[in-house]
Amino acid sequence: MAEITTVFSDVGGVLLTNGWDRNARRRAVERFQLGGEEFEDRHELVASAFDKGQLGLEEYLQRTVFYRQREFTPQQFKDFMLAQSAACPDSLIVMDRLARSRKYLLATLNNESLELNRYRIERFGLRNDFTVFFSSCFLGVKKPDEAIYRLALQMTQRAPEECVFVDDRPLNLECARALGIRTILFQNAGQLEHELRALDMVLA
Repeated sequence: MAEITTVFSDVGGVLLTNGWDRNARRRAVERFQLGGEEFEDRHELVASAFDKGQLGLEEYLQRTVFYRQREFTPQQFKDFMLAQSAACPDSLIVMDRLARSRKYLLATLNNESLELNRYRIERFGLRNDFTVFFSSCFLGVKKPDEAIYRLALQMTQRAPEECVFVDDRPLNLECARALGIRTILFQNAGQLEHELRALDMVLA
């Protein structure tokens, strides 16, 4: 079995809470008294372009919320969006211990819009442990499309068998596994550490 040199990790659901998922949007509907069904329909129409970096936050908000007069401002809505993010501290500790071992390249591999992704990287200090950020908004392709995993391998110049990918959604692991990348279905930080150690990985 090849030695692991590289860890690819999802962000939302592993390192941090999901930034702008269905639950966060539901809270927005309640907070700002939006028409829930209409808002979700509009979101779905532009979600792919938003996550691939083809649609900026300003235009996203114009398409989904501010296509008509509102009693609140775009900045108030943006502030609410950003406030939905929180750290998963136990998982971040596991990744920090991997980074401090200085044995592995750590990279994120996630679906996220540009402005939200940049905010979360900065706000939660992800650059402290992660060297590369393979985000859908930078690459123009999303999980579970096989192309995003191929790009991550090509850009890191790693063989699949020396990589492990951590994600909380089984569907996102399937294409990675088919390429030969070892995978961990994230459940909690304790389980993550156990599975990493099972791969003979070193945590400082």
